[in-house]
Amino acid sequence: LCSLFAKENLHHMSEHQLNLYDRLINEPSNDWDIYYWATETKPTPVEFESEVMAKLRDFTRNKNREQRLRQPDLEYLFEPP
Repeated sequence: LCSLFAKENLHHMSEHQLNLYDRLINEPSNDWDIYYWATETKPTPVEFESEVMAKLRDFTRNKNREQRLRQPDLEYLFEPP
């Protein structure tokens, strides 16, 4: 989920948003917590509630009903934005 979100969003984010994303994916001790927050199964703790978390929740809702069955290839990291 986070890798697909990253591919679609990181190149549009400000430095502040990138720092928030970095904190979100690195500070929680359990990756499942991020999943539960993104899917709104559990409430997001105040310290991780941010505009980036809101974007991740919106992405997780998958309004366009895209198939997201595998992680993206890493080649996108080397393409110009």
